[in-house]
Amino acid sequence: MRAFAYTRADTPRAAAQAAEATGTKFIAGGTNLLDLMKLDIEQPSRLVDVSRLNLRDVTDTPDGGLHVGALVTNTDLANHPRVKSDYAVLTRAIVAGASGQIRNKATTGGNLLQRARCPYFYDTNLPCNKRDPGTGCAALRGLSRTLAVIGTSDACIAQHPSDMAVALRVLDATVNTLKPDGTARTLTLDEFYRLPEDTPHLETTLEPGELITGVTLPPPVGGTHLYRKVRDRASYAFALVSVAAIVDGDRVRVAFGGVAPRPWRVPDAEDAYARARADGRADALIDRAFEGARPTEENAFKVPLLRRTLKAVLAQAGQEAQA
Repeated sequence: MRAFAYTRADTPRAAAQAAEATGTKFIAGGTNLLDLMKLDIEQPSRLVDVSRLNLRDVTDTPDGGLHVGALVTNTDLANHPRVKSDYAVLTRAIVAGASGQIRNKATTGGNLLQRARCPYFYDTNLPCNKRDPGTGCAALRGLSRTLAVIGTSDACIAQHPSDMAVALRVLDATVNTLKPDGTARTLTLDEFYRLPEDTPHLETTLEPGELITGVTLPPPVGGTHLYRKVRDRASYAFALVSVAAIVDGDRVRVAFGGVAPRPWRVPDAEDAYARARADGRADALIDRAFEGARPTEENAFKVPLLRRTLKAVLAQAGQEAQA
């Protein structure tokens, strides 16, 4: 690990101002960043410790939604009574990810910012446009079984790794931020995450020093909340594919994980679901959501796997609705 400077911030504004300089990173739980620093993938010249900021509360919003502070741990968020009752897809997604020890340390803000899990991103001996811009993408002609099938570019086919963010996408959550000049922003997840195009090293639209202060969930939408994750082993593995769904009769919201550079949701696909015959709704949704997919020979299995997973989720929703 390389030498770096260290600063502890007392307020969100002070943290944002301290992190504005090039080469600075925020650190809270550190469950991803420290690993990347040890591997020499992340090389910050300065860390701004935000772990003691007053961003640990989960509070009701005036319109009946919920505001989640950026430092709320994944464990506390998954176990919050209102999240379990009104946003159950979020609880189910969080407990499907990582280990209990990591969930105890990982934060809401950090979860949104975790880096890609492409094997070439982690191997500093090989080219990777995300780690070292302009060097190329070794995954395009290499091992790509776990990587993205849609939303990719000729520069990068890495997939987004978060389970929590997939549930937040289906809930229409927004990300709250604070810039060094004191300006606050609210971003949808599609506005927050960039697609790789020709700059895959830029994964979000955050500006230098801009701090995530929290996440806002809109009022509950009801329905049956489900999250199903398909992975290579029963625990502590990233998703090959995942489905976050809220099912309410003939209406459904669906977001997908493990298949794109950001949580993947196509609202038009949900409309296609509603218009289709009952026995063809899952196929209609997948066909629309994955129009233009560019899978490799190794990961082409993901689209039919998603189709089967969505059908299983819909069947489970029907069973739970009748229970």
